[in-house]
Amino acid sequence: MSNFSISSKNKVMRGPKRASYDVDTVYKIIDDHFLCHIGYVYQKEVIVIPTAYGRVEDKIYIHGSLKNRMLLSLLEAKNANLTITHLDGLVLARSAFHHSANYRSATIFGKVKRVDDPALKMKALKCILNHMINGHWDNIRKPNDKELKATLVLEITMEAASAKIRAEGPNDEPQDYNLPIWAGVIPIKQVALPALSDNLINENIRIPEEVNRYINNNR
Repeated sequence: MSNFSISSKNKVMRGPKRASYDVDTVYKIIDDHFLCHIGYVYQKEVIVIPTAYGRVEDKIYIHGSLKNRMLLSLLEAKNANLTITHLDGLVLARSAFHHSANYRSATIFGKVKRVDDPALKMKALKCILNHMINGHWDNIRKPNDKELKATLVLEITMEAASAKIRAEGPNDEPQDYNLPIWAGVIPIKQVALPALSDNLINENIRIPEEVNRYINNNR
C-alpha cells in the first residue's frame, strides 16, 4: 500500500476522519467514473467545467478542440486541479442541521503537458473512450489525420491527491434520538437503461457486446 504525500495542498481539513491518501483508494474513485470537474482561471475569472477523462497509471488524459479555453488555460498555468464525486446516498437526519450525503470523492493536483505525438494522442483518445465504455474503441471508426490534428490532448501527471468518503447513517444530537422523527439513508445508484439505437442505423447492425455488458453491469 502506498500513499500520496500530505501537504497543505491536499490535506483534508474538514472532516479529516473521512480522508484517505491511499493511492489505490484514489485510483478506484477515478476508475469508477468517467466525468470530472476541472477548475481554471480565464481572464481573471474562475470557471469550473465538467469533462470526460481517462487514466493510465498516474496519468489522466483530457481532450478538446485546439481553441478550447480550458485546455489552453491549463497549459498556460502548467498545473491542474480536478475533482471526481460519486453520490451514494442522501442522509436524512432528525434535525435539519445534520442532514448530509454519503459519497466518495477525490481531489487531484497535477502537472499539465500537451500530447503532440500522433501515436500517443491516439492512445490517449482510446483511453478516454474506453474509460467510458470498456472495449468500445474496437467498435468505432478511429480518428482520421484531420480529426487528430484538430484535437488537443492534455496529460495530467498526478502529484498530490486525497480522497474523502462518507458511508454511514445520520449523526444526530444525543437528545434528538428519542424524537418521533424518521431518520435514515436513501441509497442512490446511477443505472444504465436499455440502449436506444440511432434512427439512421442499418437494421442489421446489432448493439455491440461491450455496450450490452456495460448496461448489464450497471442496472
